[in-house]
Amino acid sequence: MKYYAVIDTNVLVSALLKEDSAPWQILREALDGCIILLLNQDILTEYSEVLLRAKFGFSKSSVAEIISELPKRALFIDAKDTKELFPDPDDAVFYEVVMQAKETHDAYLVTGNLKHFPAKPFVVTPREMLEIIQNNIP
Repeated sequence: MKYYAVIDTNVLVSALLKEDSAPWQILREALDGCIILLLNQDILTEYSEVLLRAKFGFSKSSVAEIISELPKRALFIDAKDTKELFPDPDDAVFYEVVMQAKETHDAYLVTGNLKHFPAKPFVVTPREMLEIIQNNIP
């Protein structure tokens, strides 16, 4: 079964910082094709800008590699203005992309910061997304 998901930047950072974590498993599911990433250019730009922050210590070449691989496994979606207000306005694009995708797909927003988004059943943590996947394995 395939799942459509927007992956919040904090999940991507956590995945790259700690292998075998739930965020790392989410990234693996996306790279292996179980999760179809939902992206747009704003999300890719944020991924790149955040991953290149010195505090994380990721090399420019490893960031470039991941940023070039993700779109190969993604569906590009325009953001749908939802008029929602977010504690961090940069988070809006993640929610808006998932809302647009939900018009045609059963889609999720995977985040480590649930409090940054409206409380909806499709806004899930990495661990919850893994449970959804595992509960639907035939």
